[in-house]
Amino acid sequence: MAKIAIGSTYEGRDPELLEGILPLVDYLEITPETIAEVRGGEVEISADILTELKNAAGSVKFIVHGVGLSIGSHEGYSANYLRLLDSLLEHLDIEWHSEHLAYTKVDGEHLGIMLALPKTREALDMVAARVMELQRRYAMPFLLENVVHVIPDCPADYSEAGFLNELTRRTGCGLILDVYNLECDSHNHGFDIAAFLSELDMKRVRELHLARGVEHNGFLLDVHSQLARPSTVDLARGAIAGSAGSARVAVFEFMPEAVPGLGYEAIAEQLRQLRSALNN
Repeated sequence: MAKIAIGSTYEGRDPELLEGILPLVDYLEITPETIAEVRGGEVEISADILTELKNAAGSVKFIVHGVGLSIGSHEGYSANYLRLLDSLLEHLDIEWHSEHLAYTKVDGEHLGIMLALPKTREALDMVAARVMELQRRYAMPFLLENVVHVIPDCPADYSEAGFLNELTRRTGCGLILDVYNLECDSHNHGFDIAAFLSELDMKRVRELHLARGVEHNGFLLDVHSQLARPSTVDLARGAIAGSAGSARVAVFEFMPEAVPGLGYEAIAEQLRQLRSALNN
């Protein structure tokens, strides 16, 4: 079986971090919104960060992971996000792009949080049509990621895995499996991870995410601020084995704000450990 590649998030303007992780990763995951800045009243990709990424292009491949598309908003997804993505694609070769299976705005108002979609036929029809539109627009694979359920689900027509299976069957899109998000849902809502993974069509999983957040008032939050727990790595190992070779890369996610607390060497060591643990 092919080795799983290792990736890391990078949001720019930290040359020491970039220098430390480049020899340890195969992919850099970049988010258009977080490498953008306001210029002349318009939000545009940062020229300085683009230069950093272009200089790194000979060492790694790039994948895009958005946070602002809001593919599940009833009024439509974000045209501003697509404009940023179009701009980024003019400058960098991207292997594939992805988003969260969620919504971040309602009636044009930003919620300040990312919410999971209801698992209904109506929601499935809406998102499937949008995925098809995105796949026609961009000639590259498109993936969707499972998100933490901040609030319990409303009555559903599908199980969590059943919804993803039908979405990928209809559209041919791939999946990002965020294994820490599964742990959050298990801790917060009693989500049955084993049953979910048993039902999920693992052949659709192209990418995995590993992260770790914080516990607040007994609630696990998906805040990318710590090194991955051993249980998260174990979940990733099992998912990779179950994907029968479809999983290509495991990405360790962390926020720039977490870097001073973690330290450059700890991040580097985490990447080394992940390559060893996920390939043995």
